[in-house]
Amino acid sequence: MPVIESMRDLIERNERLHGDQPFVIYGEQRLTFRELACRSRRLANALIAGGLRRQDRVGILAMNCPEYFEVYGAAEASGLIANPLNFRLAPREIAWIIQDAGPRVLFFEAQYAQTIGDLRTEIPSVERYICIGAEKPDWAEAYEDVMASGSDALDMRPQPDDLLCIMYTSGTTGRPKGAMITHRAFLALGEAWAHELSADVGDRVLLAMPLFHIGARSQGIALTVRGGAIVLHRVFDPEAILRAIAEQRITQVHLAPTMMQAVLNVPDNAKYDTSSLKTINYAAAPMPVTVLRQALSRFGRVLINGYGQTEGSGTVLAKHYHRPDGDPRDLRRLGSIGQPQGATLLRIVDDNDAELPVGKIGEICLKSDQNMIGYWNNSLATIETLRGGWLHTGDMGYQDEDGFVYLADRKKDMIVSGGENIYSREVEEAIMAHPAVMEAAVIGIPDPYWGESVKAVVVLRNFADISADEIISHCKTLIASYKCPKSVEFVDELPRLPTGKLSKVTLRQRFASNNPKR
Repeated sequence: MPVIESMRDLIERNERLHGDQPFVIYGEQRLTFRELACRSRRLANALIAGGLRRQDRVGILAMNCPEYFEVYGAAEASGLIANPLNFRLAPREIAWIIQDAGPRVLFFEAQYAQTIGDLRTEIPSVERYICIGAEKPDWAEAYEDVMASGSDALDMRPQPDDLLCIMYTSGTTGRPKGAMITHRAFLALGEAWAHELSADVGDRVLLAMPLFHIGARSQGIALTVRGGAIVLHRVFDPEAILRAIAEQRITQVHLAPTMMQAVLNVPDNAKYDTSSLKTINYAAAPMPVTVLRQALSRFGRVLINGYGQTEGSGTVLAKHYHRPDGDPRDLRRLGSIGQPQGATLLRIVDDNDAELPVGKIGEICLKSDQNMIGYWNNSLATIETLRGGWLHTGDMGYQDEDGFVYLADRKKDMIVSGGENIYSREVEEAIMAHPAVMEAAVIGIPDPYWGESVKAVVVLRNFADISADEIISHCKTLIASYKCPKSVEFVDELPRLPTGKLSKVTLRQRFASNNPKR
């Protein structure tokens, strides 16, 4: 039997063994494994005929849709590199990522035609624009026309250590960083999560998280390596989630804690049959125990909590350890992010990368075949993040005597709001771009729904007169809406340490228990 060393190998295996089985279910649309394989090869051939070569980049700007898997499939089958773009970003942010990654072809949904049209002079690497949808602009090609122009015989094949994708994630400098993920790493990611999700042939995973996000991609590949199906939702709708579980006999679901809360808040949700569920992964953050009790009562012992990041995966709090009615040790574990995955090594280190003993807080570091190989066009960040062969996550935490990991603080001042990572430096730079602002500090404050919400503490210039709403509106012109402050506090000065550095610890203490002020 052929060895599975690249995503092309996996595509061909599923085509051979599960060809007529559904790969993607999207409303009334069905895409089988055989259809995916054929259309992926055709699309790749059409791109190669247009001049693309091995390891050239292909960008895609779209919401969840079946075409997303075909564009990815073209990269998986041929050795091209997929470059997914976050559709929630502001146009300037999208332009910067395209400039950095340098894709020669850009796929985009018709709804983003105006945005891309306005950016065309700023993204000179793009030679072909391919529009997904009926209403294409004059300067773009129609997706199905390009698909029809390609043949099913594809000679160019990827190698295991070829890049499969460059997925961008925010950085502490305010610039996104492109995590380079190989075929080998992506297959390892799929195998690891297939195990954690208890995935098998015939299973169905429901994905409502956006496909530009590593969370959705990791859960999807887990089912793909087992020959299971992906039930794809364009957007998150809590009642639609419950309806799909019942009607499609969903076995796995990926929900951030806030999404779980929304599902539990659906009126009369008990009328939906969810007995098919095997696993619910509430990745991104620990779930409040009150919500966890409700979820376990509603769905049974099917919950796991996964921790990782775009750069690499890490830990899981297994179903077995979800014991909200257990002893104090069991209850403490519910606040953890679990134990290292089977093929992942984890250690906690100090500022000199020396390993720390149990109970001591330090930086969480991971070593795994799932890890990225570095950041695109950013060797300095690569060296810093992967020093010593370990992925330095930037998250601070500690391990207990049984290997459970607990997040303590975020070395990079990252805020986790609704399952999305938001870096304070990026938001601060957007705020300080306003001429009325002299200084700004951004922190995450506890939020009963989002987990954390973004709070800005602002010092205005002399005689400046500006409202909180104006600050927020200004930020929305520069960064994605979900990154913008939810509340703004005006102060005369920011607290500082004796060294003169800003004390965010003091700010967090000051505002942690306060209601947001606008």
